[in-house]
Amino acid sequence: MVAATERCALTVCRGCCCGTDDVDGAQQWLDTLRDQLPGITVRVSRCLGPCDRRDVVVVGPSKAGRARGARAIWLSNMGSSRPLLALTDWVRAGGPGLAPLPRELSFHRFRWQRRPAAG
Repeated sequence: MVAATERCALTVCRGCCCGTDDVDGAQQWLDTLRDQLPGITVRVSRCLGPCDRRDVVVVGPSKAGRARGARAIWLSNMGSSRPLLALTDWVRAGGPGLAPLPRELSFHRFRWQRRPAAG
């Protein structure tokens, strides 16, 4: 596990349409994240915005990662064991800016920008 100043934080989408068809499954992988990453902040959001994607996790860089220019990494379809294992290993290694994104997670990465409100 990395030092406290090098810990990133995770935000998990559990809103109205992001991976909630199987509520028990979504809760199970959220519990797995919390169990496997003691000392790492795992937040739950009602909606992060990309509602066309399932099981979204945003990995925010630590203070040390941000100092190296890292930005948040958006991942989707994270509800199965293989990507969860890659995610927990990467976060333990420091996450964005401190450890390279594992190849397994590169297939789950997407870019997200909030769209301006229609007016």
